[in-house]
Amino acid sequence: MTPHDQGHQGNGARMYGRGTTRTGRRVTGVAVAAMLAMTAACGDGGGPEPERPAASSPAPDQAPPAAQGLENAALADGRRIGPYAVRKPDEPPFSENYTADPASCQPLVSLAPGATAHDPVAEAHRQADIPEEAAGIGVLVQLRTYEGDGAAAVLRDLAAAGESCAGGFTEVRTLARAKVLSVEPAEAPALGDEAKAFRITVRDVKEDLKLYEYLTVVRSGRTTLSFRADYMGTKDVGGVPKEIVEAQWKQFTDAGSGST
Repeated sequence: MTPHDQGHQGNGARMYGRGTTRTGRRVTGVAVAAMLAMTAACGDGGGPEPERPAASSPAPDQAPPAAQGLENAALADGRRIGPYAVRKPDEPPFSENYTADPASCQPLVSLAPGATAHDPVAEAHRQADIPEEAAGIGVLVQLRTYEGDGAAAVLRDLAAAGESCAGGFTEVRTLARAKVLSVEPAEAPALGDEAKAFRITVRDVKEDLKLYEYLTVVRSGRTTLSFRADYMGTKDVGGVPKEIVEAQWKQFTDAGSGST
């Protein structure tokens, strides 16, 4: 997670939040750690657990999208949004395996299956960054659909973690333990049924530097849309880029998955 203070140059990107984007804690996480984690993920031969079938629902507009439906609701691979380019990773990000100490802070680290008492029945992952910037802002976009009231319960767990873990916690990564110094509420977008946003300050694992990241999660019905923004440097760039959130929300609603 070494930050390269090259930065988010004045590209005029609008952002949600008060303060900072996540600086490379998930995007780099020490290059060696990333490579080892990816190698392990590719070599275990296990693959993702089979998805549980989506529960039937009386109203089509309330039904959780199937895996393919959720993929259609996610940003298209290769799409450009202002300076950002979207790509679909071959596998879920290796940071999905990070854990929190204490475990009650886990929703702030990842909403991967097992992070809360409710596992998603389908999920889609996207990464958006600025190709022309060797060390700039990156946004991890993740859509997850749950059975029943699972999505609402996940937001409750996230809100509880934001309060109980405000004073900090430890993020356990592949080859390192990162100290989260503080978790603060941030301005959430007025989208969906509810939304939560946080500004997270992290101490760099190699140097005594403060790094910043933003987490925004929007819930629409049985689906959550999560946005994690990292910046490869120590500058606080102010939040998740607004154009990424708006573009994903429009794609989501255009695909018939959002609440009106």
